[in-house]
Amino acid sequence: MSAPPAEDLLKEWESEQALLRQQVVEGDTEDWQRAPDFSGLQRVGGVDLSFIKGDDVNACAQLVVLSYPDLQLLYENSQMVTLTAPYIAGFLAFRETPFLLESLQRLERDQPQLLPQVVFVDGNGLFHYREFGLACHLGVLSGLPCVGVAKNLLQVQGVNKDEEHQSQIAALQKGGDSFPLTAASGKVLGKALRSCNKSSKPVYVSVGHRISLDTAVRLTHSCCRYRVPEPIRQADCLSREYLRKHFPAADT
Repeated sequence: MSAPPAEDLLKEWESEQALLRQQVVEGDTEDWQRAPDFSGLQRVGGVDLSFIKGDDVNACAQLVVLSYPDLQLLYENSQMVTLTAPYIAGFLAFRETPFLLESLQRLERDQPQLLPQVVFVDGNGLFHYREFGLACHLGVLSGLPCVGVAKNLLQVQGVNKDEEHQSQIAALQKGGDSFPLTAASGKVLGKALRSCNKSSKPVYVSVGHRISLDTAVRLTHSCCRYRVPEPIRQADCLSREYLRKHFPAADT
């Protein structure tokens, strides 16, 4: 008796994740990443998908590119897309990556001088069930350095939102303070970062591709005016603005 299609799909996706996981580079590859002030970094990107409330198929795929270090908008593109892959926890990348990758490829084709030198992804990288989240998937397929920044804690590999975690959050005194997210195996999969003085709620930073964790945390902090780093925050704002403009009756 053959396995149900969903089971076959999961096995296929798990196999693909395992193969792509081998290509992740967990370290700094660019000169600007090693510079104390990120000298040489001029463009930072952010990607996001926003949905109309009640519709989990049609979405706005958003790419922004900001100047660095002043974080001014250099480029933005909004595209309505139709997601065909089902949502399954741990496999979000198979729903979203094709459209985010297409946005980056379109920019590289049309205005290569504006291609970001690093991309911030609204989601996890190595901090994931199989150490291959959306930021890793997009990084490997695009070849660009990527950083995963999640607003909510993924309780995975022994990392839990328990009393100890809450006390560690309370100990973050100022913007830039962080603590490691350590798996049961002892491996550090990411860091909880107090991204700015204005917000005591941390974000969860992990390596996507071609960047070290310490550099990813330092860069995330440098891109935060508010809790969420500007490339992701502006991508989210612009995608929601696009949906409100083109679908005024919808609640985004």
